[in-house]
Amino acid sequence: LNQALKPGPQTRPLNQSTPRLFPTEDLLPLDPTQDLIFPPELMRVALTEPQQTRWFRGERVAWVSPVSLEELVLLKSTHPQAPLVLGNTALGPEMKFRGAVHPLLISPSRVAPLFEVTHAPQGVWVGAGLSLTQVQMVLEARVEALPQEKTELYRALLHQLRALAGQQIRNVASLGGNIVSALPNSDLNPVLAAGGCRLRVASDGDREVPLDQDFFRGFRTTLLGAADVLVAVFVPETRPGEFVRAFRQAPRKENALATVTTGMRVVLGPGAVVRDVQLYYGGVGPCTLRAARTGQALLGRPWGEAMLQEAYSVLLEEVVLPPGAVGGKVGFRRSLTLSLLFKFYLEVQQALALMVRPGPGPAGSWTSWTCWVQDQLGPGPQDAVGRPVMHRSAPAQATGEAVYVDDTPPPQGELFLALVTSTRPHASILRYCLSVCLSVCLSVCLSQQGSAGGSQTLPPPPPPPPQVSCVGQLVCGVLADSRDRARRGAAAVRVRYQDLPDPVFTVELVVHRPLSSGELRLGGQEHFYMEPQSVLVVPVGEETEFHVYVSSQAPTITQEAVAETLGVPSNRVTCHVKRLGGAFGGKVTKTSILAAITAVAAWKTGRAVRCVLERGEDMLITGARHPVLGRYQVGFMEDGRITAADLQYYANAGNTVDESPLVVEKMVLHMDNAYNIPNLRGRAVACRTNLPSNTAFRGFGVPQAAAVVESMITDVALCLARPIREVNMYRGLSVTHYGMRFDPENLWRCWEEVKGRVGLGPRLEALRSFNQDHRWRKRGAALIPIKYGVAFSEAFLNQAAALVHVYKDGSVLVSHGGAEMGQGIHTKMQQVVSRELGVPSSQVYVSETSTASVPNSCPSAASYGTDANGMAVRDACQKLYKRLEPIRTKNPKGSWDSWTRAAFLEKISLSATGFFRGPDCYMDWEKMEGQPYSYFTYGACYSEVELDCLTGDYRTLRTDIVVDVGQSINPSIDIGQVEGAFLQGLGLYTLEQLSFSPGGLLYSRGPSQYKIPAVCDVPLSFNVHLLPDSNNPHAIYSSKGIGEPVLFLGSSVFYAIKDAVSAARAESGLGGAFPLDSPATPERACLACATPFSQRVPVSEPGSFTPWALNI
Repeated sequence: LNQALKPGPQTRPLNQSTPRLFPTEDLLPLDPTQDLIFPPELMRVALTEPQQTRWFRGERVAWVSPVSLEELVLLKSTHPQAPLVLGNTALGPEMKFRGAVHPLLISPSRVAPLFEVTHAPQGVWVGAGLSLTQVQMVLEARVEALPQEKTELYRALLHQLRALAGQQIRNVASLGGNIVSALPNSDLNPVLAAGGCRLRVASDGDREVPLDQDFFRGFRTTLLGAADVLVAVFVPETRPGEFVRAFRQAPRKENALATVTTGMRVVLGPGAVVRDVQLYYGGVGPCTLRAARTGQALLGRPWGEAMLQEAYSVLLEEVVLPPGAVGGKVGFRRSLTLSLLFKFYLEVQQALALMVRPGPGPAGSWTSWTCWVQDQLGPGPQDAVGRPVMHRSAPAQATGEAVYVDDTPPPQGELFLALVTSTRPHASILRYCLSVCLSVCLSVCLSQQGSAGGSQTLPPPPPPPPQVSCVGQLVCGVLADSRDRARRGAAAVRVRYQDLPDPVFTVELVVHRPLSSGELRLGGQEHFYMEPQSVLVVPVGEETEFHVYVSSQAPTITQEAVAETLGVPSNRVTCHVKRLGGAFGGKVTKTSILAAITAVAAWKTGRAVRCVLERGEDMLITGARHPVLGRYQVGFMEDGRITAADLQYYANAGNTVDESPLVVEKMVLHMDNAYNIPNLRGRAVACRTNLPSNTAFRGFGVPQAAAVVESMITDVALCLARPIREVNMYRGLSVTHYGMRFDPENLWRCWEEVKGRVGLGPRLEALRSFNQDHRWRKRGAALIPIKYGVAFSEAFLNQAAALVHVYKDGSVLVSHGGAEMGQGIHTKMQQVVSRELGVPSSQVYVSETSTASVPNSCPSAASYGTDANGMAVRDACQKLYKRLEPIRTKNPKGSWDSWTRAAFLEKISLSATGFFRGPDCYMDWEKMEGQPYSYFTYGACYSEVELDCLTGDYRTLRTDIVVDVGQSINPSIDIGQVEGAFLQGLGLYTLEQLSFSPGGLLYSRGPSQYKIPAVCDVPLSFNVHLLPDSNNPHAIYSSKGIGEPVLFLGSSVFYAIKDAVSAARAESGLGGAFPLDSPATPERACLACATPFSQRVPVSEPGSFTPWALNI
C-alpha cells in the first residue's frame, strides 16, 4: 500500500490510462461464504506504524492526506487553490452536479491540531476540523458544567446546530468548513460574530483573527488568504447581564437552508440600559451582515418598547434588498429582520422577568398513530384478504436488497447515455459544436433524429431540430463507455441558438380575461420519486429484438413507443418492470420518451445502453403537476347556501400537449367536490407556455379543482362570518352536474365520525380561547370533505389481464398488468390468489410486470390498479380452481400440493389467463353528461395548526382522517396509502414550491432548493380511521381505490393556516375574505397576517423591476 501511494506528479494527461490505486496481484481470492470485514492488519498499522503522507491519483484528480499542520500549511502555500476537504458536504455537490474540477484535493483529517478542544479561562478553543455533531457535544458539555449566565452563547449555537441541515450532514460537516464557506445565509456565522468569537489561523505563522463584520468581504469570500488554514475557533463564555439569541426561518423546520438567520447579543447595565449590542443577519445580502447603525441607535437606551420603534426605522434603512434580489422573497426577508429583532426583545424581556413571553410552542413529541377497523370478509382464519399483511417487498427495501433498474448488473459492452438539454426557452437551433465533446469522452453523439457518428472522428453535424420551446427540452444525447465520461461529454456539447421573440411562461399572458370576484393560484408540484427516470435497453442480437428494463407505470405504452420509434413490431420489444421507486403519474409519457431515445442508441450501436437521470436533470426535463389559476364568481344566500357559481380553470400545460387535456377534463368533472350547487358552470383550459411540459400527477387535476371550490366556500364563510360547508354538501340520493347518480351516505358518515372523534365543538372553543390569549401565535382549524371518482373515464383503459401458473410443488407464480410502485399492488394480488386458491400467501410469488407475460396492459393509475388487476387475477384463479374440482372430489382431504401433483399426472393445465373487461365508463362532452367513474371514494379530514405570525412558521398539531375504503383488502397498506397521500397533499398546499427564472429556467432542481414534507412536518397527533361497515359492489371484494383521493385532504392544513391567518388579521382590524395562494409557504402566511412589521416594509410596484423568480 505504501509503495502505491508515494508522492508524485499532481496531474496526468487525460489520454493516459487510469492508474491503479494499489497492486492487486497479491490479494487473496474472495471467499463468498465469508462476510467482508475491515482488515485487522490495517487497524494494527493505523495504531502502531508511524503516520505518513498518503497520495491517491485518479484520472483527473489527485488526493493527498498530510499528517502535520506544518505539512498542511506547506501544501496550501504550494497549491493555494487546492481546497481542504473533510465532510465533502459543500465541495462534493459542486463537483458532482456543477462540474467543478479540482486537480488536487487536500484532506486534513489526520492533522491533530484541527481536532483539539482546549479549555481556556474565558471560553473554549474548538478545533476547526471537528464535525458539527462533535461541536454540539462539546457545547452541551459546557452548558451542563457552567452556570447558566456563562452559557448564553453556547446555548444560542446549540439552537442553530440542532436545526442546521440533518443529522447525517452534521456528522461529517466541519465547523471550519461551515465558517470559511461564508454562505450568505449561514446559520452559525451570525451567532459566532455576534458572540465575539475569534479564529486561530496558520500560514507563515499563527495569528488570531476576530470573526466580525470585517471578516466577511463578499459573496462566499472572507479576509483569509488562499494559503491560510483555519485551525481553531475560540467561543467565549458570557457574563452577567449578557444575552445571546439565535433565530432562523427556513422553508422547512429541518434539513433546509435558512431564508433569514440572526445572531443577536446585548449587554445590559443597571436599569436595563444597553451597554453593548451586536446584531448580525444572514440571508439579507451577499454575506453575513452587521446592522451597525441599528445597534448604535440602541446604545445607552433603556431596554423597552420605545427603543424598538426607533430601531425598526433605522433597520429598514440599513438592511436594503433590491426588489429583484437573488433568492426573491424580498418583502418577507425584510419583514423578518424586524420581527426577529422583536423576538429577541421578547426573549430578553422574559429573561429579565419583566414580562411573560406570549405563545408557548406546542408541547409534546410526535405521537402519530393509526386506527383501522377489520372486517371479517373471509370464510376462515386463514383468509388473507382483509388482514393487515406486510408489504411483500418491505424487508428487501428496508435492507437495501430491493433491485431497481440501475441496480441491474451491466451487460458486456454497456454504454451510458447522457442528455443535452436546451438552455433557451424559445429559440431556433443553428448548429451543434461536437469537437470538444468527442475529445473529452469515448462517445457517440446522437441527435433527436437518430444520426450517429464514430467515437474517434468528428461525425457530420446531425440535422438540428427546427426550434426549442422550453429550457430543458431534449436536444441530443451523448454515448460513452462510462457514466462520468458521458456526462462530461454532454456538458461539452455546444449549441448555437437564435432566440425567438416573446416566450410565454404564465397563463396570464395566454388568457386575457378580467379578474373575477375570487381567485386562487396553485403552484406546481415535482413528483420527487425516490428513483429517478431509469432505462436500460439491451439488444438481444437476433431479428431486432430488445429487452427494455424500465421504471415505468405503463410498460405497454413504453413498449409501443420503442417499437414505433425503431420501426419494429411490438412483439420484438419486451418491457420488464420489477418495481418502481415511486412514480405518482410521472412515469407514463415521460418514461416512454426516454426509453425510445435510449432504444435508438442501442439500435445504432448494437450494444446495451443505460440512461439514468440525475435528480436535477429529472426535475428539469420531466415536468410536474400543472400549476393552475382558478377564478370564480359566486352567488349565495344569507344562510350560507350557494345558489350559483361560475368557475374557470387555467392550467399551465407547458410546451407540449402530453396529458393536459385529460387533466383539465377531470378538473371540471370534480369542480363540485362534495357540494350540491344548483347552478354550476365550469370551464377549464390547458394553456401552452414555454415551460417544460407538465404531466400527470397523483390526483390528476382534482387537487387543483377541488381546492378552488374550497377557496370559494371559505371566502363566502368569511364574508358571512359563519361555517357554510354542511349546508351546501350533497344530501340523500343525488345527481352530479354531469348527470351521474350517487348516494352520499358514506360521505356524511365520514364527516360525522371525524366531528365526533375530535370533539369539534369543544376544540373550536378552545381554539378561540387560545387566540384571544396570544397576540403573535394563532391557531386555526379546518374540516374538509372529498368525493373522488375512481376509474378511467375512457372505458378501454379499465380492462386488465393476468397470467397465473401453478407448479407441481404447489407454488404459484402470478403475472398481471399492474406496476408495483410502492402502493402494494403485488401484495394485494398475493392476497387475492391466497383467498381464491385457498393457499398461504407465502406460496404465491409475483416476479415482475412484463409485456411478454401480460400484453396490452393499461397504466397503473386512476386508483384503479387493484380493482382491475385484482379482478383479472381472480378470474384466472377461479378457472384454475374449477379445473381442479375433479381432483378435489376424488381426494377431498388432500393437500393443495397433492392436488397440483395429481392434476399434472391427469394432464390438467395448471396455467390460466384471466381478464377483466372493466366498467363501461363514458363522458359525452357534447351533451355534458355521462358516467365517467365506476364509483366514488369518500373521506373527511380535520386539521389544526399553530401559526407563528412573526415568521409564518406553522406546526400541524392534529389531523384526523376518516376515509371510506369499502371492505379493505389490506388495512395496513391502505392506511399507509392514506398517510402518504395526505403528506404529499400537505406538501402541495403548504410547502413545495417550483421556482422559475424570468428566462424560464427551473431554479429548484434538487432537495436543497425544493422541499418535500419530512418527519418534522407530520402532525403531532395523526389519526387515520377506515370507515366501518362500508360496501362497494363495483370493485373486488367490496373494496375501493384509495391511492389518489386522500391527497386533496392535505388541503385541510392549508385552510387551517388560512383560518389562523384570519384570526391574526382580525388583531390588525382586517376582516372578511382575503387572498392566500397555494402553497401557503411561511412567506405567504406571514405577509397575509399583515402584522405591523410586514406593513412597515415598502412594496415595490409590479412592473417596475425584474423579479428573481416568476409567479407561475
